Amino acid sequence: MPEFAHRAAGGGDPDPDADGPAPAEPIRVLVVDDHALFRRGLEIVLAQEEDIQVVGEAGDGAEAVEKAADLLPDIVLMDVRMPRRGGIEACTSIKEVAPSAKIIMLTISDEEADLYEAIKAGATGYLLKEISTDEVATAIRAVADGQSQISPSMASKLLTEFKSMIQRTDERRLLPAPRLTDRELEVLKLVATGLNNRDIAKELYISENTVKNHVRNILEKLQLHSRMEAVVYAMREKILEIR
Repeated sequence: MPEFAHRAAGGGDPDPDADGPAPAEPIRVLVVDDHALFRRGLEIVLAQEEDIQVVGEAGDGAEAVEKAADLLPDIVLMDVRMPRRGGIEACTSIKEVAPSAKIIMLTISDEEADLYEAIKAGATGYLLKEISTDEVATAIRAVADGQSQISPSMASKLLTEFKSMIQRTDERRLLPAPRLTDRELEVLKLVATGLNNRDIAKELYISENTVKNHVRNILEKLQLHSRMEAVVYAMREKILEIR
């Protein structure tokens, strides 16, 4: 409370022994980006916010998982495309080692596929680096408070894609559902659980290239463009049932 406001309320100097609510703990943030200068810039900006504390930094997804396990941050602010291990791939591992951490992707990538994959991997926010520094702090607070944050241009793309997906699904309802092989159904079910190609290959004891071929065949048979569309379509057409 500003000093003039405290005095106006009828008090002198505050009593240090007086009972009162403890100050809220700052939001603990882990910054992950492969550009050291960008990481440093974020740290300087966020240091100005009294309710936000940068507790660590990492230069790639692999290091981010290690730091998240050690630091247990409230928020992980992470780029999508980085060497060694990208941000989207790191999302799932971070959620395993630090379940309470919420992940915001901060990236230059405005590709719809990156947005979909990030959300499927557990990201709560997806922001483009074109946003202002004030918006970064606002987004951190919002996500820490339980909200989702997506850059307006990306949210618009997401809504457009969902509308198109629904329209295409409705148009196909009059056609007999394409038949998928038992193996393709197995792959599709694992895709629906959020596994990537490498993990699906391990689960089914097949090569990653074979998984890629199955996914490509599934999309061609269903005449779809993305893994997300395939899962939604299969569930609506009762080709696939997720329990």
